[in-house]
Amino acid sequence: MAVETKPRRPKNRISADLSGPPAGKEDIRSLPATIEWLRREGLLLETDVEVDGDLELTGVQKHFDGSYPVLFNNVKGYSHARAVTNLFANMDIVNRYFGWQDGKERTKKLAHALTHPIAAEIVEQSVAPVQEEVITDDLEVNKWLMAIRHTVLESEITIGSGNSVVIGDYFHGGSHIGYNRMNFRWGNVGTFQPAPGGHMWQIMTEHYKDPKPVPFTMAFGVPVAATLLAGGGFDYAVLPRGGDEIGAAGAVQGFPMRYVKCRTIDAYTLADAEYVLEGEFYPQDKRYETAEAEKADTQGRFHFHPEWAGYMGKAYRAPTFHVKAITMRKRASKPIIFPLGVHMLDCHNIDTTVRESAIYELCERLQPGIVQDVNIPFPMTDWGGCIIQLKKRNKWEDGWARNFLVAAMSCSQGMRLAIAVDSDIDIYNMDEIIWCLTTRVNPRTDILNPLFGGVGQTFIPEERLTAGDKQWTGMNTRFEGGMAIDATMPYGYENDFMRPVYPIDRVDPKKWFDDSEIASAKAIMHGWVETLSRYGR
Repeated sequence: MAVETKPRRPKNRISADLSGPPAGKEDIRSLPATIEWLRREGLLLETDVEVDGDLELTGVQKHFDGSYPVLFNNVKGYSHARAVTNLFANMDIVNRYFGWQDGKERTKKLAHALTHPIAAEIVEQSVAPVQEEVITDDLEVNKWLMAIRHTVLESEITIGSGNSVVIGDYFHGGSHIGYNRMNFRWGNVGTFQPAPGGHMWQIMTEHYKDPKPVPFTMAFGVPVAATLLAGGGFDYAVLPRGGDEIGAAGAVQGFPMRYVKCRTIDAYTLADAEYVLEGEFYPQDKRYETAEAEKADTQGRFHFHPEWAGYMGKAYRAPTFHVKAITMRKRASKPIIFPLGVHMLDCHNIDTTVRESAIYELCERLQPGIVQDVNIPFPMTDWGGCIIQLKKRNKWEDGWARNFLVAAMSCSQGMRLAIAVDSDIDIYNMDEIIWCLTTRVNPRTDILNPLFGGVGQTFIPEERLTAGDKQWTGMNTRFEGGMAIDATMPYGYENDFMRPVYPIDRVDPKKWFDDSEIASAKAIMHGWVETLSRYGR
C-alpha cells in the first residue's frame, strides 16, 4: 500500500499531558461537541488525508491502540461523512469525559448511575439534530454509512458501529441500547446479529412468532455516555429487561438524554445521534452473513468480523433488519460515524466499563462494604473474566470471596476466569495479579469450576470445538465452565503474608539527583518494578 505524502494538518496541537479538568455539560451532549472538546484540549489526532474503510481505518487504529482519538475528515466513498475511532481507547481521556478521578471512583460512580437513572426528555422532530435530513427513497445503507473490513481474512465489509435502540413496550417499558453487527448485503436489508442471551436476543425470542415485525432503530455517532452504556452486555442481574439503560447514560453524563419520535415507524430514537436507521426486525427472516457462508450453506466456519475474545469471528445465519428511512444531520456538517474496530482497547473499554460496575453492584447487593473495586483487563477479553478486589473485615467474611466469584460467573454468560484478590493488590497491574496467583492460591482448594455444562458463548474457539463435526452454533456447543480463583489471604493471617515496604516516604531522591535526572531514570522503569516503586514494596 502506497504511503500518502499529503500534509497532515500541522495546526493540530497534541498534548502529552492527559490530566486536566473534565469536559463540560455541553461538551458531551453530542459527538461533534465532544470532538471539538478533544481538539481544544490537545487530545485529538486529526487528518485530512483520505482513509479507506477497507483495511486502512482499522490498520491506523491498531497502530495507535490505547492512544488518542483519531478523526478522519476525508472518508473514501463518503463525501458527506467523517469518521472517528479510538474514542474510548485511553481510559484517562474517558475519565475526563465524565469527571472520574481514577478507576476505583469510576467503578463506584458508574454503579450508582446504573441504579439511579435520569429519565430522558422528548423533543420535537423539528429540533432533533438527527432528523435534519430524512431519506426514504434512496436506502442503500452502505452508501450512507461507512462499512469496514478489519482484516484480510474477512471476505466482506460489515457495519458493527450501530447501536440498537429499543424504547417502551418492546423492552417492557424501559430502554435498551447495545451494539449489534450488520451486513447490508441486500441494499436496505441487512443481517442483524443478536448475541445469544443478550437483550436483543430476549426481544427476538419473545416476539419470534408475532405476525408483525419489531420496529426499532439503529443509531450511529451517539453521545459518549450513550456509547458507554451500549457496551454493557450480559449484566442483566443489574440491568434487566425493562431497565432504563438510556436513563443510566443520562445519569453518567449528569443530564437527560433526548428522544425524538421516528418518522416512518412507531418508535423513538436518540435525538442527538449523527445517523439513524429506522426499520423493522424480522426474527424469522434469517439469512447468511456472508455470500461465502451462504454458498456453502454452513454456519460458524467462514471468517467474518473479529470477535471480542481475540479470535476471528464466524459467519452465521442471522435475522434481518429492514430499513424504512435514514435520518441524519445536515450533510454540510459532515456528520461523524464511529466505526468500532473490534478487539482493540476502544471496543474493550466500551464493553467492560459498565460490566465492571455491574459486577461491583452485584456484590454490593449480596453483602455491602467488602468489594472495593472490579477490573477487567484487556487480556480477559471483555466478557471473558474479571478481577474482584476485596477488603475483609472479620473472619466471617472469608467465605464471601467465593460467593462473589460464583455469583459473578453465574450472572455472566460464558465467563471463563474470575479472580478475587485482597485490597493490597493493584488490580490494574497484571504483574501484580500473576504474583498474587503464584503466592496466595492453594491449587487444591482455591480453584473452582462451578458452571460446567452451563450456558456459554460460541465466540470462543475452545467452546466451538465441543460441537465436534456439527456446525458451530449455540445449539450444538457446550460450555466447559470457567475457573473461579480465590487468591485472597485467610482473615487473621495477614502477618504471614506481610509484604516488605521500603522507606520511600522517608527518602527523597532529590537529595542526590535533580528533577531531570529523576524523570529520565523513572522513564525507563517498566512493568512490576514501576508499580512496586510507587507503593514502596
